[in-house]
Amino acid sequence: MADSMDEDVSESVPLRLDLTCPVCRDVFRDPALLPCTHSFCRECLRRCSRVSRKCPVCREAFEEAQAISNRALGDACDTFREQSSRWTPHGADTCPLHLRPLELYCEKDEEPVCRGCVTLHSTHRLWALRDGVQMCQKELGFKVQIFQKKVESYKKTTYKLSNAIEYIKYQAGQAERQIRAEFERLRGELAAEEARRIKALAAEEEEKIAALQELLHSTNDDVAAIAKLSEALQREMGNEDLALLRNFQKLKREAEWTREEPRLPDHSLLNMGKHVGALSFKIWKSMQDHVKSNPVVLDPNTASPWLSLSADLSSVMESAERLVVPDNPERFDPCVFVLGAEGYTSGKHRWDVVVGDNPKWVVGVCKESVPRKRKFTVSTTRGVWSIGLSKGVYTVSTPERTELQVQQRPERIRVKLDFDKGEVSFWDGGTAKHLATLKYKFDEKMFPIFGPGLYSTPTTLAPAKIAVHTS
Repeated sequence: MADSMDEDVSESVPLRLDLTCPVCRDVFRDPALLPCTHSFCRECLRRCSRVSRKCPVCREAFEEAQAISNRALGDACDTFREQSSRWTPHGADTCPLHLRPLELYCEKDEEPVCRGCVTLHSTHRLWALRDGVQMCQKELGFKVQIFQKKVESYKKTTYKLSNAIEYIKYQAGQAERQIRAEFERLRGELAAEEARRIKALAAEEEEKIAALQELLHSTNDDVAAIAKLSEALQREMGNEDLALLRNFQKLKREAEWTREEPRLPDHSLLNMGKHVGALSFKIWKSMQDHVKSNPVVLDPNTASPWLSLSADLSSVMESAERLVVPDNPERFDPCVFVLGAEGYTSGKHRWDVVVGDNPKWVVGVCKESVPRKRKFTVSTTRGVWSIGLSKGVYTVSTPERTELQVQQRPERIRVKLDFDKGEVSFWDGGTAKHLATLKYKFDEKMFPIFGPGLYSTPTTLAPAKIAVHTS
């Protein structure tokens, strides 16, 4: 039986070579026949035709529609695969093409081959199986080292993510306390405004009632006087005729009433329009003195770890020590900068920055893509349009770092951005004197940028004037 099987196997080798696709070197699957009589697997032919419409063997041109199914060859291949499954010993390390032991390793194709495959790999470098194993183990060892490093890196990332989660909880708690405190303050102002308005209402009520009560008392006195006068006239009218006629002129003079008849005076009622008309608007308007509006607020998620921001995000100064904050992609580190919370893609915008007597600062605008995790020179070529002070010299952030001549030291810098016009200008906010103008066709979102320097004196964003307009 064994001799019969060996004989069948040896006879199958040349047959397998006849049934092998010239492209994939495996038994045909769904073979397609070209006009030049060469056959290939349908999928192999499809891949080859993407590169060239020529036969991979004889290089004769063909159209994909000319390839017809070679059913006879396909049936023969199916039968051969079925027979081969019975011929091949289970678990034997043999070549599926030549049914010979796999004793060599092809470095190019990265697979074991038999000695019969040498002609098929004539241009490839072949190694002994043991050497091939060492090569593969060495390469896989490098992969293991890479994965071990990735595991460490991923562990560090999980630590950072956990810290970020805790920091978000801290931010939420901080924001909640700030919100509650602000609403409590505004509620106090509203309560005070309510008390003022109720007091004004009570005062007018008391004044109007006192005036009417005084008029009421005067009118009651008049009623009594008129009634008394009427009774006296009635008594005189009952006298004898001659006596009545003799006293008529006297009685007529005494019967005159010269005082003005009382009436409800003008504006005697409460001024309801003053007290409750458009009440919510009036309350809102009166709250202007108790609220502050900043055209720009700072974004703490971009602030360098060496910067400390105020609770309302309107001022920034040096932190006494490096803050423990997440190393999120938006944050500047190592550069000591912070951005405004809102970016601009159109329109006109302006804001004032109080730099005071700080000896070093940078104020301006920058592209959203400005580097965050490495040091860079502040200039327009780096995506920053600004002016600054350093070592007593004012400069404009042109590529050449143009020096700016300033006669009077500005303590307040006004920044004006006209995005659509492509212009950013700088002014002395105290004297309204123009300092510099930079022009560029902005092609991405622009953010206010602040470099306050490492000093204990804060750099502050000046609040805007609030005006209520009606139409």
